[in-house]
Amino acid sequence: MKFRMKKAMIALLLVSAAAPLAAQQSMPVEKRVDKLEKEMKAVQRKVFPGGAQTYFEPEIKPQTAAPAPAGSPADAPVIDLTRRVDALEKALAALTGQVEQNSYNLRKLEDQFAKMKGDAEFRLNTLEGKSPAASGAATPGASLPYVVPPAPKPGAATATAPAATAPAPAATPPSGNPGKDAYMVGYDLWMAKKYPEAVAALKAMYAKYPKDKYASYARNLAGRAYLDNGQYNEAIREFFENTKIEDGERAPHSYVFMAEALMKRKPPLFDKACQAYEVMSAKYPDQVASGPLAQMVAKGRADAKCK
Repeated sequence: MKFRMKKAMIALLLVSAAAPLAAQQSMPVEKRVDKLEKEMKAVQRKVFPGGAQTYFEPEIKPQTAAPAPAGSPADAPVIDLTRRVDALEKALAALTGQVEQNSYNLRKLEDQFAKMKGDAEFRLNTLEGKSPAASGAATPGASLPYVVPPAPKPGAATATAPAATAPAPAATPPSGNPGKDAYMVGYDLWMAKKYPEAVAALKAMYAKYPKDKYASYARNLAGRAYLDNGQYNEAIREFFENTKIEDGERAPHSYVFMAEALMKRKPPLFDKACQAYEVMSAKYPDQVASGPLAQMVAKGRADAKCK
């Protein structure tokens, strides 16, 4: 009798000790569920701002498990809950990764928009903007580069610096490309310091062959001929027009020489020269990092005291 009572007491002690142990084993799963619910709500607020605060129904639902037969082990619900929590954690991790990727793409779009905005503002300021004058009227040429100086009217006299006397340029042999050959005519005149003649030949080239690769070369060189001849307003206008062809091979060069013309005109516009360098650096970073234009940009920025 005593032996049986002792066995009953031992069994009772074992049962009372096992109950807290089972409760402790179930606690981590409950904490994981609470944590996942909070994280999913936070992610939903991030992905669907202003949406419903309840969970959205998934488009593909898991198959409903068959009801457990009577008398199944007591730990089956815990195992099923653990499996569902694991799946939920994986889905949350995938959703969080997608949110991070979307945020990265959004930052890239914002950077591209900022560059486009800076370039557009520079172009609009150069082409259309007007600086305020005390008298209420703008002095011609004084608001550059806010207002690109208009082309001179036919027959109007323009001030030009005296061109250096030079022998007739040697003709470059034909290449078989009419556009390049027309450009080389203007190039040879420019090399011979016959700047007005070079401008006329180069303008005729890009007017006749606007889609040719060398049209960008011709327009840039026409600006340089104006620049070398001391016609800074005309040079600024020519360089500005060439920057509109963004994929042209001499578009970045035109930004650099336009900045030089802005610094040489009277009065000089150093702040606008710095603006030209900034736009050029944003649009053509490789040209600024290395190459023949890198040293010109560095020297020009130093001369203009750009920040």
